[in-house]
Amino acid sequence: MNLSLAGMGHLGYRDSPMQNVITLVANRNRTALSEDHLTAARTAARRAGAVPSTDTKTLARGWAAEFIADGATQLALIAALEDAPGLDGIDRAVQAPEGRRKQVLVSDMDSTMIQNETLDTLATALGFGDAVMAITARSMAGELDFIESLRARVALLKGYQATESMAVVMDQILHTNGAERAVKTMVANGALCALVSGGFTFTTEVVHAQLGFQEHAANTLEIGDDGCFTGNLTGKIVGRATKLEILDEMCIRQAVPRSGAAAIGDGANDLDMLTAAGLGIGFFPKPIVREQTRVRIEHTDMTALLFYQGYSEDEFAI
Repeated sequence: MNLSLAGMGHLGYRDSPMQNVITLVANRNRTALSEDHLTAARTAARRAGAVPSTDTKTLARGWAAEFIADGATQLALIAALEDAPGLDGIDRAVQAPEGRRKQVLVSDMDSTMIQNETLDTLATALGFGDAVMAITARSMAGELDFIESLRARVALLKGYQATESMAVVMDQILHTNGAERAVKTMVANGALCALVSGGFTFTTEVVHAQLGFQEHAANTLEIGDDGCFTGNLTGKIVGRATKLEILDEMCIRQAVPRSGAAAIGDGANDLDMLTAAGLGIGFFPKPIVREQTRVRIEHTDMTALLFYQGYSEDEFAI
């Protein structure tokens, strides 16, 4: 198949006046989505130069809803909603109406589909968590090269017993709220979903199956004949560039351009896939990611990945 992907990132973002869908999602455990929130969003849309529809599509009562806004650019709408009073604690997205349901999903794992940072958890179990967490934080903020920082952190594992340490990590894994629902709903609707992590295969091979992903990719920790970590990795390093390569390969397999893909992650090593995908979502993003993503989940949970694609609650697979 000869499907060109070049230049197809963010085809959904057009910076000329057009029709857009504005989606609002609330954390209903704290504050239910109300008519006041919708009014605040419509007021913001008018301030951006749009004419908002008075018709509301309820995706889930008290949880998510959306409406059409005509005649403003997406950038203007995003800026107006960002500054709008009355939308505190509400996640929102501005998108073109067409092509919202994606046929590819590439997701980060740590601090995205799970609430843990795997290597930090592993290092903490071994007694040197603070040192590793400091490096991780700088790497995810884009202050350090991801692959170099990964090798430096993995080197600290040398000589420690592997099986018991990895078991401790797996016992502490917490899935992100809504993650299984989001993945299994997309798969049920024909999407190809991959969990792609700069973490480790001993985690992704379990987590991807639990959440419903069809595929996974991550780094492999080398274990010596004595059962201890060698401090090295084996095989190809999964980093920032690899995530984009996998997204492109999956788009080709699904016969869709990048605009037909969704990607979600929180750190700097996710930026290439986030800025390439038609729907690139920063999930509780680090500042460098927040600056470069137009769609974010910052107040709710992974269910927003479905609402942003126009799924209603009665379409969820679980």
